[in-house]
Amino acid sequence: MYIRRSLRRSRAGVTLLSLAALLVSGCSAAESTSSAGSTAVAALVALPRATPSALAPYYGQKLSWRGCGVPGFECATLKAPLDYADPGAGDVRLAVARKKATGPGKRLGSLLVNPGGPGGSAVGYLQQYAGIGYPAGVRARYDMVAVDPRGVARSEPVECLDGRAMDTYTQTDTTPDDRRETDELVDAYKGFAEGCGAHSARLLRHVSTVEAARDMDILRAVLGDKKLTYVGASYGTFLGATYAGLFPNRVGRLVLDGAMDPSLPARRLNLDQTAGFETAFQSFAKDCVTRPDCPLGGKGTAPTKVGENLKAFFRTLDARPIPTGDRDGRKLGESLATTGVIAAMYDESTWEQLREALTSAIKDKDGAGLLALSDSYYERDADGRYANLMAANAAVNCLDLPTAFSTPGQVEKALPSFRKASPVFGEGLAWASLNCAYWPVRPTGEPHRIEAKGAAPIVVVGTTRDPATPYRWARSLARQLTSARLLTYEGDGHTAYGRGSACIDAAIDTYLLHGTPPADGKRCK
Repeated sequence: MYIRRSLRRSRAGVTLLSLAALLVSGCSAAESTSSAGSTAVAALVALPRATPSALAPYYGQKLSWRGCGVPGFECATLKAPLDYADPGAGDVRLAVARKKATGPGKRLGSLLVNPGGPGGSAVGYLQQYAGIGYPAGVRARYDMVAVDPRGVARSEPVECLDGRAMDTYTQTDTTPDDRRETDELVDAYKGFAEGCGAHSARLLRHVSTVEAARDMDILRAVLGDKKLTYVGASYGTFLGATYAGLFPNRVGRLVLDGAMDPSLPARRLNLDQTAGFETAFQSFAKDCVTRPDCPLGGKGTAPTKVGENLKAFFRTLDARPIPTGDRDGRKLGESLATTGVIAAMYDESTWEQLREALTSAIKDKDGAGLLALSDSYYERDADGRYANLMAANAAVNCLDLPTAFSTPGQVEKALPSFRKASPVFGEGLAWASLNCAYWPVRPTGEPHRIEAKGAAPIVVVGTTRDPATPYRWARSLARQLTSARLLTYEGDGHTAYGRGSACIDAAIDTYLLHGTPPADGKRCK
């Protein structure tokens, strides 16, 4: 399964997060997420303003801050009910980190950040990037805060497979050529799901986005903030929009960057995203052929031909994987190579690295570069250990929405629409959408609109050639939220804030520092 994550290198050198495997039957990738798609589903209902008495102990808790090994940051543990429908059934412990406002200027409260995923560590993102890399003016006025959502990283992480089993899982062929390979893929998905059920049975029913949003409201209250100020990227926009829908009267300054559309079913999400990766690849292809080191074509080569050349390379790897020098003996096959290429689509600054990796793989039969990109995507370290990103991602996605496909036969029928959306990635992304079919717990969520009536202005940011969260999703979410202001970045890459656009950064900084949102429809290049 591909994840909804923005894998990008920040100026601080951190790798972080948002991709997906979700989608539709019978929709063209050219169709827009029009209001027809949004109005066909119910709106998320706001919770009562009064805090239920059963939750009062959680809202009234005091955090015990301590050092956490990173200079300038403090850490604490927040308690939340495992089951909001039965608060007496036990707690879940959530990791929280903060860096206090540095001044000068009057403190504006807490700024909560989330990098996406689902499954990305917000604490890691804060400590390695946001707490030191956000604009100095923002860090001066806000306490920078993050909480790892339930089931993620430091917050009682969902566990599924050990490192060796994950190596096998990530190398499974996701473009099966016959019944035997289809059965192997199904067995891999079943084995992953069974591992999650065996190791994380207590948590699997309680890692939904709605529950994580309710946890954020407890944190807001415990921090002493009357309203939530928040910057969420990619999946973090779904989390932030969900908060706004549940607690519209507690919305402060919310920035939703690389927005998702909560009104879409899993199949439609996945098909839209497949088209998004094709758009990003077309941009890469156009740039690649202008470079002397492009291994997929020379000057004047059409982007479609570049895609055909890459697909042909994938087919050779499917038949004959190449060495990587990996100490665990892994070779570069089609699945790992595809993941490596997709990882580089998130940020155009990675295109040079991708060209070098492809050149080594195609010309020298050395797969080390593409394997490194794939490993960074999966958060696998040199010792063969995986972060819990993949486990948490599946756990949240499979709980939030009904499965995209229930059987291999359904995938096979949908393959033409996926190949049309992306000749390069479509087939693999279609098969990746089958993973939730074998999940050990039933989904609790459904597609829904989020209106957040009565909320303060919310800034929704979309990038026109975003691979992981297509621009149409930002437009759709902005139409749903009654107080949204749509801010558009005309460019490549996943998300826009802090990626080099002075126009985008100034608009968001002004909103965060002064409460003045950009004009609805503002566009930046």
